[in-house]
Amino acid sequence: MVRTYIAYSFMCAFAIAILYFLFKVSVVERKKWTSMAGSLSTSIDIIEPSRGNIFACDHSLLATSLPIYDLRIDGMAPGFADDEIFDNNIDSLALLLSQEFTDGRSKAEYKRILTNVRSREDRYYLLKRKVTYVQMKRIIRFPIFRMGKYKGGLNVEEHNRREKPFDDLAERTIGYSVDGIAPVGIEGAFDKDLSGKPGKRMMQRIAGGTWIPVSNEEQQIDAQNGRDILTTIDVNVQDVAENALMNALVKNDAQWGTAILMEVRTGEIIAIANLTKAGDGKYTEQYNYAVGESLEPGSTFKLTSVMALLDDGKAKLSDMYDTEGGKKQYFAHATMYDSEAGGHGIINLQQAFELSSNVAISSAVYLAYKNSPSEFIEHLKKLKLNKPIGLQITGEGKPHIKETKDKDWYGTTLPWSSIGYEVKVTPLQVITLYNAVANNGKMVKPIFVKEIQNTGRSIKTFQTEVMVEQICKPSTLRQIRTCMEGVVLHGTASNLKNMNYTVAGKTGTALVADGRSGYKNKIYRSSFVGYFPAENPQYTCMVMVNGPSKGIYYGSAVAGPVFKEIADKVFSTNMQLHPDLKYVFNTESPEIPVAHTGFADDIKTVYNKLGISSHDENANNDVQSEWSFAEQDKNFVNLKKQNFKKDEVPDVKGMGLKDAMYLLENAGLKVYVEGTGKVKEQSLVPGQKLFKGMSISLRLS
Repeated sequence: MVRTYIAYSFMCAFAIAILYFLFKVSVVERKKWTSMAGSLSTSIDIIEPSRGNIFACDHSLLATSLPIYDLRIDGMAPGFADDEIFDNNIDSLALLLSQEFTDGRSKAEYKRILTNVRSREDRYYLLKRKVTYVQMKRIIRFPIFRMGKYKGGLNVEEHNRREKPFDDLAERTIGYSVDGIAPVGIEGAFDKDLSGKPGKRMMQRIAGGTWIPVSNEEQQIDAQNGRDILTTIDVNVQDVAENALMNALVKNDAQWGTAILMEVRTGEIIAIANLTKAGDGKYTEQYNYAVGESLEPGSTFKLTSVMALLDDGKAKLSDMYDTEGGKKQYFAHATMYDSEAGGHGIINLQQAFELSSNVAISSAVYLAYKNSPSEFIEHLKKLKLNKPIGLQITGEGKPHIKETKDKDWYGTTLPWSSIGYEVKVTPLQVITLYNAVANNGKMVKPIFVKEIQNTGRSIKTFQTEVMVEQICKPSTLRQIRTCMEGVVLHGTASNLKNMNYTVAGKTGTALVADGRSGYKNKIYRSSFVGYFPAENPQYTCMVMVNGPSKGIYYGSAVAGPVFKEIADKVFSTNMQLHPDLKYVFNTESPEIPVAHTGFADDIKTVYNKLGISSHDENANNDVQSEWSFAEQDKNFVNLKKQNFKKDEVPDVKGMGLKDAMYLLENAGLKVYVEGTGKVKEQSLVPGQKLFKGMSISLRLS
């Protein structure tokens, strides 16, 4: 009985202990265990927002986010677990996968992979990464997979990939924002706006280990997609700038180059190109020199010297200076040289600027400010050349303007600073200064972004910001602009003079210090900065090419052609830059210009601009013709309709090539062209039966 009582006591004590722990778990520690159970069976899933787009000024896409997908397979899904379904479809599925992906895997390899996934009952096998949307839509229709996510076993994970439709166009200015790497360009500077805000939803684990969303619409926090950025970049001009710069770099075998186009009134950066020579000899965008490179500008800095002299009344443009045979000794071991061997003789200050005489400019500044060099430095500080501009994008280089109290202020600092040495500024600071001259003395800050938008609605607009209301006296400004026009008319940039529009600017050819070797290696930096049209400036452009190595290094010869190509493009495509077309039509003269067959609206527009009356016989017809030709009739012209039948070869003789190509290629013909001008002959007889794919040759004259 004792043993029985002892056993019974133990059983009672055990029962009491169970009841105690049941009470403790279910009542006392309820919250703790409920929370732990929830953490094991539920989780919070982050919903990634779509990153905002970056647009050019015409809303062309510069950067956008496209969805990409990772594909994973659940080997325990019914489609894989069922022998009959798997055996009947595995061959077709493996074949389609081998055809879809160009990874070199055969049908047999994909069959082996899928069979192994099934046999191992793998719940989350990674089949393929970075699948496009189009591929994903095809794959979900493949055998087995078409049964759906849970039965077919195909799990699709969506991610976003940043794409640039124009590839490397303005790559460093568009920039990037990547975790662990310093942000660059617009992507980096506006990362907060572009990123948006992530959302959240509750996920629950179900049988088999699969996680499914369980949040309802009220519980789920939706992601807020990123906002869009509207930039000032014009993709057409940007493309011209990059190609022109590329050609100059290749031609001169240079190290790197940059080109910037800025709108005078607003400060908007229309184009900005930066190219660096890589190890393989190719030029790519690796660094934004325009923004980040603080360097000795060379002769383009002479603008500040002449401006200071005129503004302080310490010199006049008519003052004469001796170039001393092309070299001037300032100190025992400091000789200033002109680029022109033998110098320019005795010249006035205006000629010194136009011919870019180092000796004359430095002599004028040294004579005026040698007893008070801080006065000259104050002019540079007034022009904001001693501080970063404060751009919208990151990575701006720090300028360096020496003060008289600095340890590195030497006796040579004043004369050498006057010609762009012993000072450092960025290319954007230089173009901002010259843009102020073009803008009647008002210095405005360069801007890259015009607007932040949300689904097309403006959120924030960036207005033009004035840095300096007036950089110099109006009288000084007039004289400076005369000097800059003279540089192109009869100075160092006379090769840029043309009949279509006027240019004002300044060349620069700087000898570049090469590390410890100093200036011994004769590395040059060629530049040109100016504005156009000179009489009514609309755009300022700067080009800088570093390290040309083909024996030609003057700014006019290396950087000048790039400036001209960019300016030509802008002038030819911007009708506001063209003077009004004035055509005086003499009603007594029978010489009325007659248009050949062409697009009717274009012909009427030209005649209207010329002030010539035209009568369109199509105007009152129910059926309008896109094509017309003109017939002269005393004081006006008649526009006769020209119809072309779809199944007949059109008569394009007398047409311009553009119109002829449009007609023939839309008719399905292959066109071959010889010569220039209007179409004189065509190989196929007008009106003959037309078959798509036929070839036709055009001879122009």
